[in-house]
Amino acid sequence: MAEKKLLDQLRDVLRTRHYSYRTEQTYVDWCRRFILFHDKRHPKDMGESEVQAFITHLATEDKLSSSTQNQALSAVLFLYRHILNRELALPPELIRAKTPTRLPTVLSKQEALTVISNMQGTSKLMAQILYGAGLRLMECVHLRVKDIDFENHQIIVRGGKGDEDRYTMLPDSLIAPIREHLRKVKIVHEQDIKDGYGGVSLPFALDRKYPSAPQEWAWQYVFPASKRARDPRAPITPGPAGELRHHIDETVLQRAVRQAARIAKIDKPVSPHTFRHSFATHLLQNGYDIRTVQELLGHKDVKTTMIYTHVLQRGGLAVKSPLD
Repeated sequence: MAEKKLLDQLRDVLRTRHYSYRTEQTYVDWCRRFILFHDKRHPKDMGESEVQAFITHLATEDKLSSSTQNQALSAVLFLYRHILNRELALPPELIRAKTPTRLPTVLSKQEALTVISNMQGTSKLMAQILYGAGLRLMECVHLRVKDIDFENHQIIVRGGKGDEDRYTMLPDSLIAPIREHLRKVKIVHEQDIKDGYGGVSLPFALDRKYPSAPQEWAWQYVFPASKRARDPRAPITPGPAGELRHHIDETVLQRAVRQAARIAKIDKPVSPHTFRHSFATHLLQNGYDIRTVQELLGHKDVKTTMIYTHVLQRGGLAVKSPLD
């Protein structure tokens, strides 16, 4: 059997290590760009100088941010370390570009509610969850029916950043809207089953361990896509078994939030993540302990949560100006 192509080997290792599909796509794309940058030379014939030249080009010519440079470097280093079994001795200044500290954009409570009021349907409900529970965009998109605990008024975030699980609150005001939303989603799911479909992708090959699980209601996405599609990471399966009901595309919510912010005339860059920033800041303003907020956000280090303390008070660290 012929040896797999290099980038296919990369995909296999990323999947074996349970990296997300998004990370898989990103790493493969950066490694492809690295190879093309050096006129399609094979990485085994290149080394430290070629990697340094690529990263320097991204910084000086493409003028990419430090975080994007670090992402590209991580992808190329992963390729060398796990596919070519080779450690690169790179200069210390290239190991990681210094990421500047940026204060998050935070909406006031009234601004957040105004943006949400200019939304409708599924996008509005998702925005309410982001602001009311502090979820990241993809954590909200990946919610499954079993993750909504109505009895205990909590949401279980599965496989969040760093592949960590955590609990956060389920706002009382969202219980009825989410129940009504799920009622409509269940009608679609039941019709899918009648039509011979009704499956959903499961993590860690659970569909092989529990063959009936993909059709079970508990495993369905809270926010499913409007159309069925094939799983890009699964082998081609003919017929209905190959078409699944995936989650909604995150760009749907991103566009809806931007449009609502324009209608509300909010003169700040507003994205779905802005609701998470606002959630954390408003909890701290209300007197909640920073450790509690850290747990709700799923931050490993409290230093990450402390960034919100910088936007709690008025400008100038709450010092009153002599002009006033």
